[in-house]
Amino acid sequence: MAETTRAVPLSELPASPAAPYSLAVIMERTRLGDRWGSVQWEAKGVVRDSPAGGISGQVIVQDERVTQYLFSGFQLKLRIDEAEGYFLNITSPQPKVFVLWRKDDEDEIARPRHITVSFNEGARWMDGGAAVDGVTLPLDLLPWIGEFVERHYKPEPKKKGRWASNKDKGVGFRG
Repeated sequence: MAETTRAVPLSELPASPAAPYSLAVIMERTRLGDRWGSVQWEAKGVVRDSPAGGISGQVIVQDERVTQYLFSGFQLKLRIDEAEGYFLNITSPQPKVFVLWRKDDEDEIARPRHITVSFNEGARWMDGGAAVDGVTLPLDLLPWIGEFVERHYKPEPKKKGRWASNKDKGVGFRG
């Protein structure tokens, strides 16, 4: 008797082969001494989040020019539909975690909203005009992402080249 298989929507597939990584994002505010702007915000890094979590938005470094905030509670999950983006990121010379952030109007603090290690997803955010910074990918994430990519990324086969028409054999090759 033949077994029947049913297609499973991506939303029903598990997010990743292992539990997601809990990360915290470090955001930095630098006071500028020029007429073009008073402060500059950027994501400076990500670190493993402690199981206890802690207060999100806690000041961890402060001096007269620079203040760094630690925002906890981010889950890095890998999705099968982003496998190509993970591959492109981890095979690049400097793999990144992409942090999408927005500045709150009420307290003027830039808060991270989303994180990803997909090169494609990070590029889509940037193309959409969002504030996105790429920070160094922690080395302990590379084996986890690499295993996921090895299991799920299937490069598209190269397409056979075509001639513009039968008359043009040898001229106008599109490949």
